[in-house]
Amino acid sequence: MIDVSIEAVVFDLDGVIIDTEEVWEEVRRGYVAEHGREFLADSQDRMMGMSTGEWSAHLADEVGVPRTAPQVAADVLGRMAERYRQDLPLIPGAADTVRALGGRYRLALASSSARILIDQVLATAGLTDEFEVTLSTEEVPRGKPAPDVYLEAVAKLGLTPGVCAAIEDSSNGLRSAAAAGLTVIAVPHGVYPAAEDALAGAKLVVKAITEVTPEVVSNL
Repeated sequence: MIDVSIEAVVFDLDGVIIDTEEVWEEVRRGYVAEHGREFLADSQDRMMGMSTGEWSAHLADEVGVPRTAPQVAADVLGRMAERYRQDLPLIPGAADTVRALGGRYRLALASSSARILIDQVLATAGLTDEFEVTLSTEEVPRGKPAPDVYLEAVAKLGLTPGVCAAIEDSSNGLRSAAAAGLTVIAVPHGVYPAAEDALAGAKLVVKAITEVTPEVVSNL
């Protein structure tokens, strides 16, 4: 077997760098309730990893919010941006981990967040210049768990999936990275644990993002 060295690391954003899954759920549940509707039993799990177009369509078409999907997206993204302006929920040690890995590897970001939120988060956190490539699932045909966003991020780096590692937390994110052929590092979220089948696709499972050091990546 030929040894392949990792050349780049592709980060997810929500749940890996910023702890926003609970914020997303709170904002979207509140928005849905204002319109007299309720989440479906599987809405939260399904929306984790969906692109903006996909989750807004879910809330409009399946949950029944009486607004068009583009209107739902604009409403919810506006509320999320306001929450980020008030208090950016950076995961402890995440920014330092990004910088440490950036000292040895090329970095990209593949997120289900909208472009406006990605840019705002990275600017606020002082991480914009750490990433060569940043990509939203809005900018590819399909959101996670489809592999599109990871394949495009790798392509923009000019690399192949086999020399790239991905850091993910959610079931759909883990499935996306694995389907794209990257070496997957799982950092499961404590409140929204990943499904067993999704974790099975990871080469390494850690308890905290701070465990993902350059040395750990080099040993994958």
